[in-house]
Amino acid sequence: MKGLLYILVFYAAGELLSRLTGGIVSGGVIGMVLLFAALACGAVKAERVREAAHILLSNMSLFFVPLGVGIIASYDLVAANLWSIVVAAAVSTLLVIAIVGIVQQKMGRRL
Repeated sequence: MKGLLYILVFYAAGELLSRLTGGIVSGGVIGMVLLFAALACGAVKAERVREAAHILLSNMSLFFVPLGVGIIASYDLVAANLWSIVVAAAVSTLLVIAIVGIVQQKMGRRL
């Protein structure tokens, strides 16, 4: 299961970079970008991580259990800030949709 080792190494590298830079961006996100870059430039072959990635993706629902438990455990805090959470989720969703649409249009013109 070398694929899982590759994924964990890139995750750890992302966490390290995140801590060194003050934690502005999540280590998991940095690790994914590093893994993507390694896959894109050919430093890591997709076949090496395909099986581990498939297993992780097929069991992704298990990764949301701790999040759900945390939300239930913090019910009072969530209830007190519900409108802020709803507004932040709605605005960020609209921004993501708009940015993806703009990028898609620009990439479509190039092709």
